[in-house]
Amino acid sequence: MSAVPDGKKLVRSPSGLRMVPENGAFTSPFSLDEPQWVPDKECPRCMQCDTKFDFITRKHHCRRCGRCFCDKCCSQKVALPRMCFVDPVRQCAECSLISQKEVEFYDKQLKVLTAGGTFLVKVDSSEISETMVCRLSNNHRYLFLDGESHFEVELSRISSMQVLTEGSTPGEKDICSYMSLLDSQKSEEKDVCSYTSLLDSQISEGGSLRASGMVLQYKPPGSLNLQQLHMDTADDKRVASAWLAAMHKVGVSERVHCKKKKGHFIFV
Repeated sequence: MSAVPDGKKLVRSPSGLRMVPENGAFTSPFSLDEPQWVPDKECPRCMQCDTKFDFITRKHHCRRCGRCFCDKCCSQKVALPRMCFVDPVRQCAECSLISQKEVEFYDKQLKVLTAGGTFLVKVDSSEISETMVCRLSNNHRYLFLDGESHFEVELSRISSMQVLTEGSTPGEKDICSYMSLLDSQKSEEKDVCSYTSLLDSQISEGGSLRASGMVLQYKPPGSLNLQQLHMDTADDKRVASAWLAAMHKVGVSERVHCKKKKGHFIFV
């Protein structure tokens, strides 16, 4: 099992107080770095409404995108867990909407993922399945699978993910195919994802489609070849389906064209 320290420290930045891991190498893969602020001398006007800054109309920097705004266009203080801020921070209107969706992900889906679900697990083309509990590690870096055996999948090594619905088989049209959230962060072409998934409302908890399984492709440490992991719900299917629906929120649809706006990502 990966022994990853969970120690944290309180640091002060120009944007506010942050509770960050003591070892930066163990930062959650869902986290975002603080943006560089647009220099004051480069923004004489609000970057939203074009109001000119003066002694009365002061400029404010959005803590999420780093751009300059007047108070009217950057008045909301919203929690920003992906940057580990202790308190809600000032954000522009566009960024605050994104952060509010992410707060819901942190408050609901992450708790479901770390609690885990029970699945029948098959590796590659093996016909032998093993009942295992799959959960997200507390530092959000690994999927832990525990049964008679134990193994781990590092999220950064996941190349693709398919969420299966009841009555479907891999390759059918009603399966949503997703790229790893981490891939979207690594590629400048996909730094921003603002979209609506066709099946999101249906697969989400309470939707008309029940998630019944998942297929992951990932590269084990030290290997250049992809390995496939097939998981089907077992035992308490309600809990397992809720876990899959939460995992669905982590995905980034391959079929959706993403805008380029660095640092912005909307969880589905």
